[in-house]
Amino acid sequence: MVLATNLGFPRIGPMRELKKAVEAYWKGKSSKDELLAVGKKLRAQNWKLQQTAGLSHIPSNDFAFYDQVLSMTATLGLIPSRYQHDGGDIDLDMYFAMARGAQTDNLDVTAMEMSKWYDTNYHYIVPEFEKGMSPKLSSTKIFDEYEEAKALGIQTRPVLIGPATYTFLGKPQYDGFKHEDFVQTLIPVYNEILSKLAERGCEWVQIDEPVFSLDLCPIGQGTIKTAYANLKKPEGLKILVTTYFESLKDNAELAFGLPVDGIHIDLCRGSGRANTTANDAGKDIEQALGLIGDEKILSLGVVDGRNIWKNNLANSLSKIEKAVSKIGSERVFVAPSCSLLHTPVDLDSETQMDDELKGWMAYATQKLDEIVTIAKGANEGRENVAAELAASNGAQESRKTSTRVHDRAVEERISNITEDMKERKSPFAKRQDVQHKVLDLPLYPTTTIGSFPQTPEIRKARSDFKKGVIDEAAYKKAMQDEIKMVVDFQHECDIDVLVHGEPERNDMVEYFGEQLKGFAFSKYGWVQSYGSRCVKPP
Repeated sequence: MVLATNLGFPRIGPMRELKKAVEAYWKGKSSKDELLAVGKKLRAQNWKLQQTAGLSHIPSNDFAFYDQVLSMTATLGLIPSRYQHDGGDIDLDMYFAMARGAQTDNLDVTAMEMSKWYDTNYHYIVPEFEKGMSPKLSSTKIFDEYEEAKALGIQTRPVLIGPATYTFLGKPQYDGFKHEDFVQTLIPVYNEILSKLAERGCEWVQIDEPVFSLDLCPIGQGTIKTAYANLKKPEGLKILVTTYFESLKDNAELAFGLPVDGIHIDLCRGSGRANTTANDAGKDIEQALGLIGDEKILSLGVVDGRNIWKNNLANSLSKIEKAVSKIGSERVFVAPSCSLLHTPVDLDSETQMDDELKGWMAYATQKLDEIVTIAKGANEGRENVAAELAASNGAQESRKTSTRVHDRAVEERISNITEDMKERKSPFAKRQDVQHKVLDLPLYPTTTIGSFPQTPEIRKARSDFKKGVIDEAAYKKAMQDEIKMVVDFQHECDIDVLVHGEPERNDMVEYFGEQLKGFAFSKYGWVQSYGSRCVKPP
């Protein structure tokens, strides 16, 4: 039977409960126990939601109070020396200190670096590899959360950042660092984790290796081979290696040759494939089916984990059916392309969104239903999901033909573009001369990045205006007062190029999108960017 599975679920909560709880703890307004209770409640909600949806494989250890890579760093005990770690288990305050820095009576340390998680808008805390570091299991989080779910009657599939991916995400702090040597120091800890999970009755473990999305050099390929050659799989435990964010391409043989029980591939992203409504992933499926062998599970990421559009269920089902016809239903998993971390939580929260737009969309909760529907169609036949397929086809056609997508006025303006419009009216040398005369700036002018902080006073004025507590004139006066203050401040600092501070806008992207036709805005379309920072893209 084809199984419906998931790789990860948003941790922030439908109303950003995690953000609020974490920030309250940082401000000293709540206790550690209160924060831990919120985390436990959110995890239980997520697991039960996925169980109710009908998923066969539900992830655990996909939750983090700040970042999953930072959680892996804590698990491996790779704590930079400046944090003065005593070698014991990593507590929450040490965890947050690595993410944000810490200033106490006894400690004044900077945070670890932050960087983009591949080509997403999510940011992870970059591991630091110091000479002489010795990995050691230093957190029971993965075991605690597995047991937590088990106590609720839910068997989960714990998620680990893979050893190769973790090694390449990090930043060596010394000369002579060798990836192949370093990854070998990690493997004993990974083996210990796998062994302890097996002892607890765990059946499957998910090891995320998005490093496969890169054009791997011989060093990269060698690091992966070294890691998995030394990984010891306990009896009774199965391992699924997940790849995502790109086609495997030249890394396919390496991936399918790993001594594991299953491989996940992303069928939503890759060369020439922007989203699930315009995919032609036939080549990737053919490649996978040619390399999968006679025993491995093939997990197919047919539901896009990085957008908010409804899936083309008929197209996705065709891909699953193709795999089933070749290797049988017992060896095929239906899955999202990647963790659903990158999508908002629940479209049902959007009670103010118009029906047409909402009819095209699916947040993480709805994507679970899509995964289950596709698996059901593969197992029971298309006739048993006929209503869902019809609704999906209707949504695709509606979006394809809507005047909200195809604007005749825009098409006409584009058709009237001439070659001279693509060129500047005067050469750079002339423009530069005019700019020097008008602006009279020094050789190295000073300026700020642009925006000034959104102060509590600004936020209150905006909130009061939206609630009708103050009128538009009062709101404008508050913004003008703020602008005058920041301009005066810049004059005092002798700044050359002034900014007005942008007090009138909340989120920058959302504010400018509101000024343009063709953008829609949600109320609860929040996704995590980093730590407690969430964004709500148009």
